[in-house]
Amino acid sequence: MTAETKKLVYFEKWMDPVAEQILAGKDGIDLHRLGFGDAEEGNWAALAEAHGYQLLASNEIRPPFIPERPLIERCPNLLAFSVTGAGYDMIDVDACTEAGILVVNQAGANSESVAQHVLGMMLALSKQIVQSDRRMRLDRDDWDRWTYKGKELTGRTLGIIGLGNVGRRVSALVGRMFAMRVIACDPYITPVDFGERGAEQVSFDDVFAGADFVSINCPLTEETKAMVGKREFQLMKPTAYFITTARGRIHDEEALAAVLSDGGIAGAGLDVFAEEPPPLDHPLLNFDNVIVSPHIAGITDDSTYNMASSAAEQWLTIFRGARPPRLVNPDVWSAYRERFGRVTGETAEE
Repeated sequence: MTAETKKLVYFEKWMDPVAEQILAGKDGIDLHRLGFGDAEEGNWAALAEAHGYQLLASNEIRPPFIPERPLIERCPNLLAFSVTGAGYDMIDVDACTEAGILVVNQAGANSESVAQHVLGMMLALSKQIVQSDRRMRLDRDDWDRWTYKGKELTGRTLGIIGLGNVGRRVSALVGRMFAMRVIACDPYITPVDFGERGAEQVSFDDVFAGADFVSINCPLTEETKAMVGKREFQLMKPTAYFITTARGRIHDEEALAAVLSDGGIAGAGLDVFAEEPPPLDHPLLNFDNVIVSPHIAGITDDSTYNMASSAAEQWLTIFRGARPPRLVNPDVWSAYRERFGRVTGETAEE
C-alpha cells in the first residue's frame, strides 16, 4: 500500500452495491470488506491500518467493533467514521472530536422515504386500515363496517418535533396534499426557517397539546433522550395520535403504554423501539390501535441507493483532504487537519 493509498473498511455489505461501484478501482483507495464471523484478530489488524470505517446501521454493528473510545484508541490511522443514514447515536462523537476524527452522516438521503412512512402511518391510523384488515382475517362477529369508521386528514393539525430534513418534507407533504395546519418545535432553526418549511413555530408543550398527530423527527442525543414521557402524553388530546420514525429511547415506552391503556390518546404508529426488534411480549404490541414496523421508514430501494452513493461520494471528498458536506462534528476540523497530515503526509484544506 503506497503512502497515498487510503484504506476504507466496512463490515458485511453496503446498503446498496452502488457504493462499491463508485469506490472500487479508484486510484488511491483500498476497499476492504470485513466479516463479523472472521477471526477477531484479523478484523482488529485491518481496523488498525484503516483510514476510514463505513458503519452499518446502529442495531447491526456488533461488539467489540462499536465506534467508541476503546476502538478509537486501537485505530491510530483512522480519519473518519461514516454512518449509513442520518442517525449517529452509536458513535462517541466527543471522543472522535478529541482525537481529530471526522463523523459524517447521510442526512437527507432517506428523508423522502421516512417522510412518506410518516404519512402512511397517519393515513393507516386515521382510516383504521390495519385494524380493519386484522379483524377481517379473524372473524365476522360483533362488528360491521361502521365499527371502523375513519377520519380524514384534511384540515387537521400535525405537530412536528424536529423540522430538519425529514420534518420539513412531512410538513410539505401534508400541507400540499391535505391542507393540514402544521405546528412545530425546533430550537436549532430560525423563525424564517419555520415559515419557509410551512410550519408555525410553537413551544414544545404546544406541539403535544395542539396537534391531532404528533410526529417525532429529531435525532437521538443526550438532549432528546427520554424527552417524551408521561407529562407530554398527558398533554395530548384523547383523539390524537403519536407517531415516531426517529429513534427508540426518545419516548418512554412504558408511559406510552399507560396512556393508551387509559384511553388518553387515540393510537400510535411506531417504527422504532428501545430494543429492536422488540420482544414479542412487548406491551405496545398488544394494542389494536397501535401499528408498528421494524425500523424500516428509511429503507426503500430509492433511499438505500441514495444513502450508499452519498456515503461513497463523501469518502472521496474526505480522502482528498476536503471538507465533507455532512460533517456532524465541525469543531473537529483543526485537529483533523493535523491528524490528516500526520497519518497521510498530505495537507487537508483550510
